Amino acid sequence: MALLDDDLVGINEIAELAGVSRQAVANWRARFPDFPKPVADLRAGPVFRLRQIQGWLRRRNFPMARVVSLINLKGGVAKTTTTVALAETLAARFGKRVLVIDLDPQTNATVMLLGEARWKKLNENGYTLATLFQDALEPHDKRFNLEKTLQREVSDVQGAEKVDLLPSSLDLIDVQDKLASAPTGQFYSVTPIDLLRLAVKTKLDEYDLVLVDCPPNLGIITLNGLRISEGYLIPTVPDVLSTYGIPQIVKRVRNFSREIAEEITPLGIVITKFQANSTTHLNVSGNLRKENDPHVFDTVIRQADQIAAAAEFQSGRRTLKQKYGYGDLADRYVDLARELLKKLEIDE
Repeated sequence: MALLDDDLVGINEIAELAGVSRQAVANWRARFPDFPKPVADLRAGPVFRLRQIQGWLRRRNFPMARVVSLINLKGGVAKTTTTVALAETLAARFGKRVLVIDLDPQTNATVMLLGEARWKKLNENGYTLATLFQDALEPHDKRFNLEKTLQREVSDVQGAEKVDLLPSSLDLIDVQDKLASAPTGQFYSVTPIDLLRLAVKTKLDEYDLVLVDCPPNLGIITLNGLRISEGYLIPTVPDVLSTYGIPQIVKRVRNFSREIAEEITPLGIVITKFQANSTTHLNVSGNLRKENDPHVFDTVIRQADQIAAAAEFQSGRRTLKQKYGYGDLADRYVDLARELLKKLEIDE
């Protein structure tokens, strides 16, 4: 797959990205052996892979959004609850600016963060990500408005005001099957997997972390989420059916990563809905840890009715413990968020 122009940056773009002068970038190239090598030396100057430059700038403590997708091919594994709980915990306990991108047609993350009434109004006005993908099918009648679709300060958790959302829609169910035949734009400048990236790239670096709630499949909409991600998490119930598709996920994402020439790292498996009295759960969890690929997070999210109840949006503010339970449940999400930050090498 050929690289698009905006996958590549020159010296001027790097300087703008980092907020420094062109000469400063030239100095970095001479001074730091680990500065990314150019992919080509053109008459206008060297060009570099954007993702490599962003990674280098992050290592040098320049603020860059870290984008992580959450995927499982099976429903009912607490993928969405994990996405929302991580977002709210990262904001409320660690002060991070977080964007949730809901690509799942079930819209559960959207309703958890907005409430059903607000979601219905947005959906009626076309202010969801379904409109972005519908525009690809009707390129001469574009209606997607990023500013109006982006919902700010959406969480009902006290202290999680830094959580924003790009909402989903049930209409994605009909759209996703048609995307393979979407027009590629003039000069083949747009491919179906790049729709989300091109739409949101100007906003991503407003955030510390971006969490993408993907559909339970590896179709084009999921690939849109992976296209902007540097890594992914696999939330799973530790049973045979829920873990069966994990090797397929890892293989497919690895192949996709190679195809687009961008690294997408399996950050690890998150065990959810764990029941300590279940022999199956104990055995499957143990086997996942023995395999050690992908890595299994130390934090385990146990089965609890309170977590299911957390899906109901409240108009008033509540604490993390009020939302996710007064026992150790909220603390487990704090531990999981801390592990993720450590994995991404982000300071708490």
